[in-house]
Amino acid sequence: MPNPWLSDLARDGIVTVPDVLPHSEVESLIEHIRPLVGEGAGDRTLHDDFTVRELATAGALGRLASQVLNDARVVRVLYFDKHPGANWKVPYHQDVTIAVQSRADVPGFTAFSVKAGMNHVRAPSEVLSSMVALRLHLDDCGLQNGPLRAVPGSHLLGKLPKSEALRLVTEHGEQTYTSPPGGVILMRPLTLHASSQAESPSHRRVLHVEYASRDLPKPLIWALGWPVRA
Repeated sequence: MPNPWLSDLARDGIVTVPDVLPHSEVESLIEHIRPLVGEGAGDRTLHDDFTVRELATAGALGRLASQVLNDARVVRVLYFDKHPGANWKVPYHQDVTIAVQSRADVPGFTAFSVKAGMNHVRAPSEVLSSMVALRLHLDDCGLQNGPLRAVPGSHLLGKLPKSEALRLVTEHGEQTYTSPPGGVILMRPLTLHASSQAESPSHRRVLHVEYASRDLPKPLIWALGWPVRA
């Protein structure tokens, strides 16, 4: 029998799955990551770490991703920490940028950039629709901690101009997505989402892993492309 959250993800483009990682493993992961990321607001280099790679490909995150995507592979790893020294807000947007090995002129792929030494490009809807992001929460993320807000079902509308965001929020409404430590928020990249500043900022650490189920059109290649082995 399929997990009930799979139908929620298909309908809404976003869903919370609690208790993916036991408390003891969350604490171990925090201690492991701490010296790698320091006290900044984020990090784009955790893909170099073996423990993170194993979690994403053969561990709990890989097992979860394989229930959503056929032939899943890890294509990007990010880390965020919303804390008193970095308490930001993010307006409504879709995640339309992917990480690739090198720049190449391919129809539908635009606005190349370099972030933390890695090439990025805006991808077409058909690529983004083949992806899912898993956001593993390492801290409690309640209503006071700047959780994700999203417009359920907006991923089905394709890439949207920024001018459409406020109209969709007004017409369709938004929902807030919280998570306990060890929980995972799964989200399709085209889901319209935002987050507020935390009202009671402490730590809101998130390991964000993006997966895809298809190769990119040649000569573009995913920056990572690790096969899920779970």
